[in-house]
Amino acid sequence: MRRLRACLGAATAVTTVALAASALVATNAEGASAALGNRWYAAAPYLMPLDNDPPDAGAIMDASGLKAFQLAFILAPSGGGCSPTWDGTAPVSSDTAVKAKIDAIRAKGGDVSVSIGGYNGTKLGQACSDAASTAAAYQQVITKYSLKAIDFDLEEPEYENTAAVRNEIGAAKILQQNNPGLYVSVTTAGTADGTGWFGKQMLLEAKSQGFTPNNFSIMPFDGGFNGAASQTAALTNFNSILQSTFGWDQATAYAHEGFSGMNGRSDTGEMFTQADFQTVLDYATSHGMDRFTFWSLNRDRQCTPADNGGRTSGTCSSVAQNSWDFAKYSVKFAGATPPTTTPPTSGGTTTPPATGCKTAWSASSVYTAGNEVSYNSHNWKAKWWTQNEKPTAGDGNPWQDEGAC
Repeated sequence: MRRLRACLGAATAVTTVALAASALVATNAEGASAALGNRWYAAAPYLMPLDNDPPDAGAIMDASGLKAFQLAFILAPSGGGCSPTWDGTAPVSSDTAVKAKIDAIRAKGGDVSVSIGGYNGTKLGQACSDAASTAAAYQQVITKYSLKAIDFDLEEPEYENTAAVRNEIGAAKILQQNNPGLYVSVTTAGTADGTGWFGKQMLLEAKSQGFTPNNFSIMPFDGGFNGAASQTAALTNFNSILQSTFGWDQATAYAHEGFSGMNGRSDTGEMFTQADFQTVLDYATSHGMDRFTFWSLNRDRQCTPADNGGRTSGTCSSVAQNSWDFAKYSVKFAGATPPTTTPPTSGGTTTPPATGCKTAWSASSVYTAGNEVSYNSHNWKAKWWTQNEKPTAGDGNPWQDEGAC
């Protein structure tokens, strides 16, 4: 499940989110600060800052009212080792690209959390020898970016690795102790019964270590779900699991429970519309739940008409929408009122007007992220470095279709 989470989208996951327990101040390198309440961190949707055609965070803030972003993903180096990198390739220690994005968000009054794990790549819980060394690697990320929030997204194969999960839960406990004010939440895979065997084992691991985070979330998608009713039923069942595991009453369990969804078409073809998000949001707020988030902002925009409903993408939702429609549900959960926008065209099948064609694609040319070309009467934009790869649609293709020209 969640095959697209590291490259595209988000649900066999264990996520630990470190959030601020009250109004928090995130300070950037220049000394400017963005004071956010913990509800904003609890509502922060995922954003890949280096992959999947990253949208401009400032534009999202202006259009939706969103203030907090969950940046993904921190992994172990692809060549081995126990040190944090972005996507397994860009060392945190020498990073300037992501830091510049964080500084820009903070300059506009927002803040970020950083997400650890995802579906692809090697996780630090697998690469590091114990909880202490795992925590030390994550502490580098917290210190580098002056974080008030951090997210542990533990997926296959780490999710099924007992020692790795023990390292991650132990690291979360250490970080919670060593960083006063961190609000820690742990999220596991969602099933119709709430969560599966591995999710329950993760909860028992947390209990055995004496680690009590503020929040446990599930991701009810990629598991045979069918709209909001099946998701709220899973949240109800998960609440019962929390009660039986930790001895909480129902209200206390809800106060320690969260939801992490997937907007639009999921990895397995499930469809979650704006109406589904509203229903789950109403459930979360009426039951006093602690977290409401989704994968991802990179997907929070409409696909080209030919793609709507037909495939799962890391860069669009495959449902009819205005850009950043789903982000506004996070804004509502945080307690703010999002700006209004014109409703999307019914069905999302109106073909946008044709634009002029860019320079023709060349097999011998080197293209980097953002470069635009034309091919087969469509304009295309490069998502990353590429050479001699014909522009075609597809999740693993380096080109994004920008429509007919």
